[in-house]
Amino acid sequence: MFRTRVTTCLAAVLGLTLALPSTVAAAAADPPTRAAAPAAAAAAPATDWLHVNGNQIVDAAGNPVWLTGVNWFGFNASERVFHGLWSANITDITKSMSQRGINIVRVPISTQLLLEWKNGQAAAPNVNTYANPELAGMNSLEIFEFWLALCETYGIKVLLDVHSAEADNSGHIHPVWYKGAITPELYYQAWEWAATRWKTNDTVVAFDLKNEPHGTANDPIRAKWDNSTDIDNWKNTAETAARRILAINPEVLILVEGQEIYPREGKTWSSPNTNPDLSPNYYNNWWGGNLRGVKDYPINLGANQDQLVYSPHDYGPLVYNQPWFDKPFDKASLTNDVWRPNWFYLHENGTAPLLIGEWGGRLGQDARQDKWMTALRDLIVENKLHQTFWVLNPNSGDTGGLLLDDWKTWDEQKYALLKPALWQYSNKFVSLDHQVPLGGSGITTGISLGQRYSTGGGENDATAPSVPGQPAATNVTATGATLTWAASTDNVGVTAYDVLRGGSVVATVSGTTYNATGLTASTAYTFSVRARDAAGNVSAASTGRTVTTTAGGGSSDQGCTATYKTTSSWTGGFQAEVAVRNTGTTAGARWTVSWTYPSGTTVASLWNGVLTTPAVTVRNADHNGALAAGAGTSFGLVGTGPAATPAVSCTLA
Repeated sequence: MFRTRVTTCLAAVLGLTLALPSTVAAAAADPPTRAAAPAAAAAAPATDWLHVNGNQIVDAAGNPVWLTGVNWFGFNASERVFHGLWSANITDITKSMSQRGINIVRVPISTQLLLEWKNGQAAAPNVNTYANPELAGMNSLEIFEFWLALCETYGIKVLLDVHSAEADNSGHIHPVWYKGAITPELYYQAWEWAATRWKTNDTVVAFDLKNEPHGTANDPIRAKWDNSTDIDNWKNTAETAARRILAINPEVLILVEGQEIYPREGKTWSSPNTNPDLSPNYYNNWWGGNLRGVKDYPINLGANQDQLVYSPHDYGPLVYNQPWFDKPFDKASLTNDVWRPNWFYLHENGTAPLLIGEWGGRLGQDARQDKWMTALRDLIVENKLHQTFWVLNPNSGDTGGLLLDDWKTWDEQKYALLKPALWQYSNKFVSLDHQVPLGGSGITTGISLGQRYSTGGGENDATAPSVPGQPAATNVTATGATLTWAASTDNVGVTAYDVLRGGSVVATVSGTTYNATGLTASTAYTFSVRARDAAGNVSAASTGRTVTTTAGGGSSDQGCTATYKTTSSWTGGFQAEVAVRNTGTTAGARWTVSWTYPSGTTVASLWNGVLTTPAVTVRNADHNGALAAGAGTSFGLVGTGPAATPAVSCTLA
C-alpha cells in the first residue's frame, strides 16, 4: 500500500497544470523571533551557514530564518543534468526563481552520480547549447558548479538531496539507499565526498540524506526505524551518514526524512502485515512522511545536534487517494489525523525544525486536492514551517510544475497559491544570503538577510494590528455564506486576515470579505477573523459570529442508511454484518460507514470493505462502491472483545 509516486518525481509525461482561481493569502511574514534572539544584528555574519535552535533554523547571529523554495529535478535521472535545459536557459530559469521569491532549491541527485564525480568520471550531458551557450563544453559536474555560482549571484541557497541510489528516472521507486553496486559504504563515501567538495561553499547549506525511504512489512526490502544496526534501519543509517558528513563540515544542515510505516503500540517490526489496507499492526503514511519513530528513537548527532532538521513529505489525493481523503476533511482534521501524529508534533513540541521537502500538485481537477493543498499551505504559513515545493519541472507527471511546458512561463494560479509560503519582509522577498539580495544586486523586489536584520533594513515591527470588527453574515444558504468585517489598523500596514471557523484558520485573505463554501445544511458555524502585518505580527481574534445555514433539500439529494447486525458471538469475539443502502434518488459512487465501539471492542478483520481508521470508519471496496438509487450492499467483520450494537452513520458521494 502507498507505493504511489511512480511518476511523481521523474515521469517523462509532460503535465500541463490546469489553473484554478483560489483564495490567496497576502505576503508571508517573518518566522517568529525567539525571545533570546537579538532584535537586530550589529553586523551580518561573514558566512551564511545555518544552525538549529529548538524548532527554528537560525543564522550565526541567532536570527531566525525561513527556508522557502522549490525542487528542480534532473541530476538524479539518467540525463544527469537539470531537466529543461533541452530548451530553456539555465541562467534565465535561475534568475526567474530568485525574482519570484525562491530562496532555496532542493536538487535531487543520485549516489551513482556523486560517485562518478568523486572518481573523475563526469560526462558531458545532453544540453541545448544554442539555448545555453554558457554551458558549451562542460561536463555534468562543471554545469552543477556553474549553477552554484549563479545561485550565489542571485542570492539562492542549495539543498542537495540523494534521491536514489542509481542514476535512473525511476530510481526513487527503490525503497532504500543501497542497490546493486551501490553499497551502504559507498553511499556514506559519496556523502563524504560531497561534504569535502563544498565544505567552504556556503551556497550549499543543507544535505537531505535520502529521499523517501519506504516499503511495508511484506516487502523483501524495506526501510525501518528502530535502535538496531541492521542494514535496513534508516535511523541508524541516517545517524552514521550525518556523523561522517559533520566530521568534515560541522556547519551543514542535515535533513532526515521519515519512512512509510511504523509499528502500532505493542507491535514490532516482526509483526505480520497480511492486509496493508486493514493494516492492524502498522501506521501507514506517504513515503518519507512517517516520523512517528522519532518519539521512541530520536536521531542523535551528539555535539552536532544543532544541525538536525526533520523533513517529511506530503501529497494530495491526485497523487494517491489515501484513506483520509475518502471522508470529509479540512485543515483541522488533517492536522489531527495525519500531520500531527506523523510529524507536526516535532514542531509543536520544540523537538527540531521541520522542512517539508515535497508537497504540491495539480489544481482545478479535484476539489479535495485543492482543499488539501490550501490547507497544507496555510499550516506552513501559520507556523513558518520550512518547505521546498514539488516542483519547478512541468514534466512531473502526477503533479505538474510551477513552470509550464515551455520551461519559461510560470503557472500564475499555482504560484499565487505558493507565494504566501515564500519568505517576505516589508513586501520584499528575503534571501538566505547575508550580502546578496534575493534576485541579485540592484533588485528592487528582494533584500538580503543582512538587510533584513540590520538597523537599516526596515523597522523591527513588534506592534500587532488592532482587532478586526465582528464579521457580519449575508447571503446565507444551505452550503455557504458571505462574511464581511471592519478593517484593522496597524502602525505599518495590515497585509492579510485569517478567517477562523471554530477556532481553526480556514482561509487567509487580503481584503475584508470572505465567501465561506462547502458548509452543511442546517448547521451552526462560528466565524471570527484576525489581522496580520508584514512583520508577522498577528492581532487577537475578533468577536465570533455564529451563522446557521439554511435547510437543504431537492430531488437530487443523496442519502444512505447502514444497519449493523451481530450474526454470531463467542467468548472474546463475534461476527457482524453491516448492510448499506442508497436511500436517495440519484446514484452514488462511494460510501463510508462509521461507528464507535466501547472500550475493549475492536475490529480484527473485515471483508467487502476497507477499514480506514481503527475506531471505526469503513469505506467501500473497489467492487461495491457504486450504488444506484435504492440499491444496497454489505460488508462483514470479525471483532474481538464483547459484542456491541453501536450507532452507525453512513455517507454517500
